[in-house]
Amino acid sequence: MAAARTILALAVSLAAPALAQEQETPAPPMNKWSFAGPFGKYDRAQLQRGLKVYREVCQVCHGLKLVAFRTLADPGGPGFTIAQATAIAAEYQVKGEPDDQGEVKDRPGRLADVFPTPFPNDQAARARYNAVPPDLSVIAKARGYERGFPRWVGDIFTQYQEQGVDYLTALLHGYRDSPPAGVTLPPGNFYNEYFPGHAIAMPPPLTDKRVDYTDGAPMTVEQYAKDISAFLMWTAEPHLEARKRVGMQVFIFLIVLAGLLYFTKKKVWHEVELHPEKLKPRPPSEYPRA
Repeated sequence: MAAARTILALAVSLAAPALAQEQETPAPPMNKWSFAGPFGKYDRAQLQRGLKVYREVCQVCHGLKLVAFRTLADPGGPGFTIAQATAIAAEYQVKGEPDDQGEVKDRPGRLADVFPTPFPNDQAARARYNAVPPDLSVIAKARGYERGFPRWVGDIFTQYQEQGVDYLTALLHGYRDSPPAGVTLPPGNFYNEYFPGHAIAMPPPLTDKRVDYTDGAPMTVEQYAKDISAFLMWTAEPHLEARKRVGMQVFIFLIVLAGLLYFTKKKVWHEVELHPEKLKPRPPSEYPRA
C-alpha cells in the first residue's frame, strides 16, 4: 500500500510541471472570419493571398499532399480559372510514368496532380531538420484548443468552429525574441506564446514585407498569418460553402415538414372527442363500412 502511494505521488509530481505549463498557455484570440457562422463564405482574395504565402514561405518545409491542383478552380475555392490552375500546376515538377526503360522522370504538373511534397521521404526530412514537418492539408482541423466551460456551451448556439484557424493565426505571430525570465528553452527551439510548452522547433516563418501583395492588403505578419490560416481552412474543408448551403436547405425543409405534420394531425384528429371517457364502445358490426 505504501509503495502504491509512493508511485502515485511520484506520478503526480512529474505531471504537475507539465500541467502547470499547459495552463500557462493563453487561449488564442478569436478572429473575424468571412467563413464563420451558418452563412459564411470564403474570401476569394484572402484564399489567393494565402496560397501565395504558402508557395513563397511554407512549401519549403510543408506539403499539401491531399490537395489537387484542379481544386483551385472548383466552386467554393480560391476562384482561379481552369487556365490559371493549369498554369500553377505546370510550375511544379512531379514524378511521371515509367518509360520503356523503366525510368521515372520528372514532368510538369497537371490538374489531376497534387501539390508535391518538399522531401521524397520522411528519412530525407529527418536528415534535414531532425524531424518531419507536418503536412498542412488538414492542419486547420487537426489543430485547435480546448475552449472550456462555459464557452463551449455558447459555441453550440453560435456555431463556432474556428478553433483551428484561430490557433494557427496566433501561433504564427506568437513568437517572442526571448523567453520570459526563468524560462529555459532546449537547444534549437524558439519561444512561442501560444504553442503548448512554449518551446517550438520551427523558427519564425514570417516577417513583415516578406511576401508581396498586389491587391493593397497589408504586408504584415498578422495579415500573412490570417491569410495562410484561411487558406489552410479551405484545404481542410474545401466543401464548406456547399455543406452550409445544403444544411440550411435541410433546416428549412424540416421546419416546413414539421408544420405540415402538425396541420395534418389537426385535420385528421379534429373530430375526435377530447374526453375519451365519454366515448361509448360499439361492437364492430356498428362501425360504418366503406
